[in-house]
Amino acid sequence: MTRSVFLTLSGRTNAGKSTLLNALVGERIASVSSKPQTTRTRITGILTKGETQYVFIDTPGLHKPHTKLSAHMLKAAENSVREADVVLYVIDCTKPLHEQDEAMLQSISQRGITCIILVNKVDLLRDRSAMMPLLLRLEKRYHPHAIIPVSAAEKDGMDIILEEAEKLAGPSVHYFPDDAVTDQPERVIAAEIIREKLLRSLNEEVPHSIAVTVETMRERTDRELLDISAVIYCERDSHKGIIIGKNGAMLKKISSSARHELERFFEIQVNLHCFVKVRKDWRDQEAAIRSFGLADE
Repeated sequence: MTRSVFLTLSGRTNAGKSTLLNALVGERIASVSSKPQTTRTRITGILTKGETQYVFIDTPGLHKPHTKLSAHMLKAAENSVREADVVLYVIDCTKPLHEQDEAMLQSISQRGITCIILVNKVDLLRDRSAMMPLLLRLEKRYHPHAIIPVSAAEKDGMDIILEEAEKLAGPSVHYFPDDAVTDQPERVIAAEIIREKLLRSLNEEVPHSIAVTVETMRERTDRELLDISAVIYCERDSHKGIIIGKNGAMLKKISSSARHELERFFEIQVNLHCFVKVRKDWRDQEAAIRSFGLADE
């Protein structure tokens, strides 16, 4: 009999949710960087092992919203938790427990939602026994199904997460093909790969002002080649100059890195063209947020 379980990843921004999703699924389907608020929308990752299908829903990190876009992100995160069967709540063990963590964990507990708390980034601790007061506090206050110390970056503890998640799976059809890793359209995956390379290459406020859309994505029938044309939107002319770089060097570097990742993911040679356009203050424009597919519906 087949089984399935839906698990929503929640937690503060930069707690490591997207890294965790990629580690669990075994593919890089969510953008990962050291920049806060990397994840902007709900992203579904899928793993099928034997008769059990695990469906992971990554959400934007909990934060204080400053733009209409960040308000949509926070709404998506909160709605995903309310609708969840099981919450994987991710905590960064290198930082003090934030009041937003406390509030969300309290809400999850009061709603009777099954919760597994993942204490992440244990690889950064010199002495793991220093976690014990935190673990005891979490157990006493919120009574989760399980508390699991993990390192998403080192892929440490992923098997334990799956073991606990399997206990919560119920008899069900598999809602996705057994070989699927995500339900994201190919254009969205391609745009996310390009945006991740931008996030990793640019500093300060520029990454937050960037959106990427894939305008065309076409495989040539006469040869194994995938043509992709993408537009990188930013909010200021000065940001456009930074993204392009001197003599186009930065854009060339980003495009080359993205192309290699796209070829690895799609398993085909890629011909990538990236263009940069300015759309002033798009993060505070509802029409732009919706046109980029970033509105929480």
